[in-house]
Amino acid sequence: MEMVGLLKTKQKNIGNKIIPISLFIILVIIWEYIVATGKVERYILPAPSDILEVLAKESQVLFDHSLVTIKETLLGLMIGVAIGFILAILMDRFKFVRAAFYPFIVLSQTIPTVAIAPILVIWFGYEMLPKVILIVLTTFYPIAMGVYDALQQIDKDYLVLLDSMKASSLDKYKYAKIPMIGPNFFSSLKISSSYAVIAAVVSEWLGGFMGLGVYMTRVRKAYALDKMFAVIIITSLLSMVLVGIVTIIERSILKWNYVNEKE
Repeated sequence: MEMVGLLKTKQKNIGNKIIPISLFIILVIIWEYIVATGKVERYILPAPSDILEVLAKESQVLFDHSLVTIKETLLGLMIGVAIGFILAILMDRFKFVRAAFYPFIVLSQTIPTVAIAPILVIWFGYEMLPKVILIVLTTFYPIAMGVYDALQQIDKDYLVLLDSMKASSLDKYKYAKIPMIGPNFFSSLKISSSYAVIAAVVSEWLGGFMGLGVYMTRVRKAYALDKMFAVIIITSLLSMVLVGIVTIIERSILKWNYVNEKE
């Protein structure tokens, strides 16, 4: 019976993966057919084969620009995650910190990225610093709010038990609070990871010397939509890779959350 259950689970998992892949392939085939038959002009919508040709011919150039974007993304993401996590802990621990910073944390997300990016470029130049700052501003918010909300939702009975054992505030975070916020933290980290790449490209778009955003700006002026689509694909893949890495780390740390999937 256990073998039958395992086989059914594996078949279900395989089916869940095959369906979206098959749908994607069908859409690509339809897309190629529409463009190849002239129903849509190539200067309006390039065919998938045109995009693949760009990815092959411009591989080295795109790789060089991608390296810059990846470097900015990872640096900004790490700083943003650290700031968001520390802010969440401080807001949970000290009420005056929450009262002072919470409104500004929310306010920081009401400013459009395309509005603040040029200002950062004017203030800090065209190098990496303004890009990293914009990525930090974009990525710290999901972490700060996700971790803070998770800390507020912890079962008070655990804290009462630790109080009865005369545990310090540090002990409460070490043995109860931080271990219990794992799912919320990784969910927020996945959101921040996907936002980080987008923020990097947008910041490069509005000012810079290298990066996928800079490349996109140059080809946009030439109306080379096939190259624009190539950058979109690379950006999407980078976001998916980052989210995938976070998922792998999550599964290795929070193994108990995925026990039912293996059964």
